[in-house]
Amino acid sequence: MTDQQTSIDDLLYHEEEPSAAPRRERGRAWSWLSAVLIAAAGAAAVLLGLRMFGLAVPIEAVFAGCLALVVLRRTVRSVAPVPPPKLRRVGTDPEDGSYLLGTQDGLREAVRQWESRLKSAQHGAGRFTELMLPVLGELVDERLRQRHGLTRASDPQRARAICGDELWNFLNTPARRKPSAKDYAVFVSQLEKM
Repeated sequence: MTDQQTSIDDLLYHEEEPSAAPRRERGRAWSWLSAVLIAAAGAAAVLLGLRMFGLAVPIEAVFAGCLALVVLRRTVRSVAPVPPPKLRRVGTDPEDGSYLLGTQDGLREAVRQWESRLKSAQHGAGRFTELMLPVLGELVDERLRQRHGLTRASDPQRARAICGDELWNFLNTPARRKPSAKDYAVFVSQLEKM
């Protein structure tokens, strides 16, 4: 039996997916040159359309207007917010626990890991003790640290008084049987009271 410890950071950690193809940064000269070329092409199209209707407009004014539009478009694109992740439907029926999953959501990844651990821990008291007790102990320690400035290891007597005997015994005694739903309700209420 391996002693596998998982921290809260491990549960909430989510690796970002690498971008599909990193764009190579080009120099400022190339950026301005491409903007000028696009503006020149746009100015030529506008001038051609105006000449077809018999209108005469100075070339410099049309070119300056097209260049301003190209620079404005690039500026707006550079400050645009990142688009939201695309969602995909998981499952077919809302009653079976299906919900929407984002492609890069760390909280949902953490919930998925918790679900996986809880499903694995249902296969007996040994699996529960191995998978869930260390993580639940960390949650209790974190709650004690935040609310009372101590952990179970730093001040065991005071921690036991705060946790209550049922929760303390649950965390420190290997389970002979898998806890029932009623047991969980008691433990959660004690954890919330801390």
